Amino acid sequence: MTSTADHAHLRAQLDTLTTEAFRPELAEIDRRSTLEIARTMNAEDATVPAAVARRLPEIAAAIDATAARMARGGRLIYAGAGTAGRLGVLDASECPPTFNTDPSEVVGLVAGGPSALVTAVEGAEDSTKFAIEDLTAIDLTDLDTVVGISASGRTPYAVGAVEHARALGALTIGLSCNADSALATAAEHGLEIVVGPELLTGSTRLKAGTAQKLVLNMLSTITMIRLGKTYGNLMVDVRASNEKLRARSRRIVALATGASDQEIETALCSTDGEVKNAILTILGEVDAPTAARLLDAADGHLRAALQAIKDR
Repeated sequence: MTSTADHAHLRAQLDTLTTEAFRPELAEIDRRSTLEIARTMNAEDATVPAAVARRLPEIAAAIDATAARMARGGRLIYAGAGTAGRLGVLDASECPPTFNTDPSEVVGLVAGGPSALVTAVEGAEDSTKFAIEDLTAIDLTDLDTVVGISASGRTPYAVGAVEHARALGALTIGLSCNADSALATAAEHGLEIVVGPELLTGSTRLKAGTAQKLVLNMLSTITMIRLGKTYGNLMVDVRASNEKLRARSRRIVALATGASDQEIETALCSTDGEVKNAILTILGEVDAPTAARLLDAADGHLRAALQAIKDR
């Protein structure tokens, strides 16, 4: 059981965090009209991109380091508790359909396990032990990148994950929303997106959550661009797992090549629906097996494969 002294210590810690600060000017927000509250929230949200912009050089450096590890076979692993952990799982789960990655390549770990995605698991975020166990369970290696996510920057699960990963030689990134955080100190790349106090005191699913989502979007998307998962701004590695994505696959091939519907159908059929390969068969005027070999030699980069054809 937590003692009174422990509660006092934790309260003192929270009092120092920007994300936990009380805003007297909003003390009677519940007396405002719905439209006024909505306008206030919208104005608050509009400040988040600027906070992210102030850290773009650090974000870019973290992305380049991540891409370099993943190009050598490493994984991108998110670790967090509560909203932060759920955002990591969300970003990870979008990578297979968007970039045709294996589910094991981008992994989201949330304190308390899968059940914590929908219900709070008491005490899970306070355990560094759980973080170490979760990373051990997925056989963490020094090729991997571990991103600890915590609005406060002090969550033991996120900090513990980063400390353990760094000790094993993995690349570490600490994403938080407070300056001078323990998480940033523990990580090789500390990304502190300071968005200021929340509309509702301490409700870090608001601006802090938005900031974390924006940065995670960058981490995964730009890393995948660097790894050749796109051609220009086209998702050429999209996995067509439903009718909408099958239609999108055809549209992507059309946008990349300008080919007729019949040419596109033929190309996709010959490449078992692989969009990138289909584009290469059309633009490079090669058959499907040749396209596959060229892409393999180019580590999946479509532009490099096309250049190899031109250089022949």
